[in-house]
Amino acid sequence: MADRRLQVFYTVAKLLSFTKAADTLHMTQPAVTFQIRQLEDHFNTRLFDRTHNRVSLTEAGQVAYQFSERIFELYAELDNSIKELTGDISGALTVGASTTIAEYMLPALLGTFKAEHPDVNLRLRVSNSEGIVSMVENNIIDLGVVEAPVANKNLVVEICRMDELVAVLPPNHAMAGEKTITAKAFFSYPFICREEGSGTREVIMEYLDEQGLDRNSLNECLELGSSESIKGAVEAGMGVSILSRTSLDKEIALGRLAAVPLDPPLRRPFSFVRQRQKFRLRAMEELLNFAREYCETHAHDGHSQTQP
Repeated sequence: MADRRLQVFYTVAKLLSFTKAADTLHMTQPAVTFQIRQLEDHFNTRLFDRTHNRVSLTEAGQVAYQFSERIFELYAELDNSIKELTGDISGALTVGASTTIAEYMLPALLGTFKAEHPDVNLRLRVSNSEGIVSMVENNIIDLGVVEAPVANKNLVVEICRMDELVAVLPPNHAMAGEKTITAKAFFSYPFICREEGSGTREVIMEYLDEQGLDRNSLNECLELGSSESIKGAVEAGMGVSILSRTSLDKEIALGRLAAVPLDPPLRRPFSFVRQRQKFRLRAMEELLNFAREYCETHAHDGHSQTQP
């Protein structure tokens, strides 16, 4: 409903990049530039400075940005107020999730929500935790679900459930029959880990630090980009790893992998991350409430030990 030129301007101003704005809005870069020029012609002044491949707001641009933020908030409030009256829950939401959550938790959650609210158009973006937080910061997604602590104090972070990470070994491994395994025991074996920026990797490295172990002494043999590829490498006997217990049900049931709890236990939160907007879409409120209830109901899925 809002002026398209203003939407384009707001996105460029938020990201300070014509290229990123074009990607976010699914437009070509020339189309973005054309809309900005139209708005600048309307106000008869430049809204952006473009020097040395950097984009910054002019003084007029700063004013336009502040007003556009207020305008979009009022549009959202108007939209929600009408929907409250009519009981309508519709709209488009983009949810972003880090890899483990996108693969093992969100499909069932979003599928059930979609069945109950068919008029809500859901999109899913997948990246590592670092990438998802960045998308929330830049307003590319409405809601992020991540598996690592979030440092940005300007975002609202809400823990939805606790996840346990366990040692993952080939079934014939010498330690596969142990009741628990210490992190120190891993240092004798080739270790397979996730890439830089992964929430799982960050949590494991912090855990090693807490145990007084030098992460640089870890016998790291492979760095892989997903839990599925790590499971395949462990199954092939290429090393050992630490993964979410949630991701291992199928392989344990088929006897292809062994999972052993760590001593002390390693748990991390799965968290919702969103902007601190004063006003949110009705569909977003419904999704958040649904997700909270879902996480509470399925807190013990995958035999994970949870804590409040």
